[in-house]
Amino acid sequence: MDDKDLRQHDESSRRTKLLKHNIVASFAIKGWSVAMQFLLVPLTLHCLGAYENGLWMTISSMLLWIDNLDIGLGNGLRNKLAEHLAHNDIDKARRVVASTFFMLIVLIVPVCVLINILIWNVDVYSFFNVDDKIVNDLRTVLSLTTIMVCFTFVFKFIGNFYMGLQLPAVNNLFVALGHTLTVLGVGAAYLCGSRSLLLIAAVYTVSPLCIYLISYPVTFYGRKYSQLRPKFTNVTSSMVKELLNIGVKFFVLQIAGIVLFMSSNIIISRLFSPDMVTPYQISYRYFSAVLLVFTIICVPYWTATTDAYQRKDKEWIIRSSRILNRLIAFAAGLMVVMVVLSKPVYKIWIGDVVEIPLPMTLFMALYVMILTVSLRYSYILNGFGTLNLQLIMTVLAAVLFIPISIWVGTATKDINYLFVVMCLVHLPGLIVNYVQYHKIINGKAKGIWIK
Repeated sequence: MDDKDLRQHDESSRRTKLLKHNIVASFAIKGWSVAMQFLLVPLTLHCLGAYENGLWMTISSMLLWIDNLDIGLGNGLRNKLAEHLAHNDIDKARRVVASTFFMLIVLIVPVCVLINILIWNVDVYSFFNVDDKIVNDLRTVLSLTTIMVCFTFVFKFIGNFYMGLQLPAVNNLFVALGHTLTVLGVGAAYLCGSRSLLLIAAVYTVSPLCIYLISYPVTFYGRKYSQLRPKFTNVTSSMVKELLNIGVKFFVLQIAGIVLFMSSNIIISRLFSPDMVTPYQISYRYFSAVLLVFTIICVPYWTATTDAYQRKDKEWIIRSSRILNRLIAFAAGLMVVMVVLSKPVYKIWIGDVVEIPLPMTLFMALYVMILTVSLRYSYILNGFGTLNLQLIMTVLAAVLFIPISIWVGTATKDINYLFVVMCLVHLPGLIVNYVQYHKIINGKAKGIWIK
């Protein structure tokens, strides 16, 4: 084995060891995070009731739109930081961190102002199909939560920073601590007998912000990463351009993904009732536990794949892919078991407050399984930096989903047909992801297949 092969072997071993450590740590952290999220469902439901809880779930899904309006800068930081560190270029790594941080500030301030102007000047009650006699402070709820989410929008880049360092477990820790603080706040409100939507909304949005505000000085004023601390003097136009080249692609993917994943809440609320959002979300959260576990494993592979791809270590990527294929088979079996046990699990989890029909459970299981298989390839392709085909397929699905789902829901008056549409619009993207991955790994990708 020559020096080059020895170095590649050492890097491969280091990458695998770091990946395993992060997966193990992420499982422990995410396990706690999932427990907190599951606990939040009945707590929030008992605090607010089915009507206001459905409204809050709809608002929460819309707040995610703001949370992902970073024009892909977070994921751009993740890929570019990993790339520059793979080549040991500390100066570029420093500039990409600074450029990301200050671009996020410039981006979110006008967005925050504009959204608040809209909140106080449009008929938000009609938009959400909400009775103002039941919820009399909707504008205040929307304004407060928007401002808090916009602050979080900037500081959550710290999580992407750690993912770029191949330390996704640290990002998971921030999220878990935010959920824990939220549970404590909602639990306190429940024990005190509070039924205020405004209070619950404040707890949900302030809690994660507190965690990120604390993590900033811990990260950038400590000894280990102080050299990468964001400074305005390190912002450069060339780095901004570099970030935007890849960031815009991630941004379009994020927006299209939000439309696909979150607009269903609004469609259900408007075509049926806010009450119907609750069983939909509960069934999704139940099966998304599988998606969450799979994501815990896949997320470290994203940045590790970037590192391996930059170092031309194709063998490591192929070995990793075999592991992910075995995990997909396990996930499919687990999903079947979850369907069989769904009724007693729902009973223990939420009691008799909400009934979730079996067809909804079956369609949700299928939907989440399609997402899981598709993401298995998406994370690796993201690590390659080949985003164009994903972008095309995801945007196409998003464009088709809303009009088709509205037409189907209006024509059938049956929410189950909406789930059929959700499944069908994701299938083409899954197929394209599969084909593109194999073309790239076999050295046969040309044209758009390699972009």
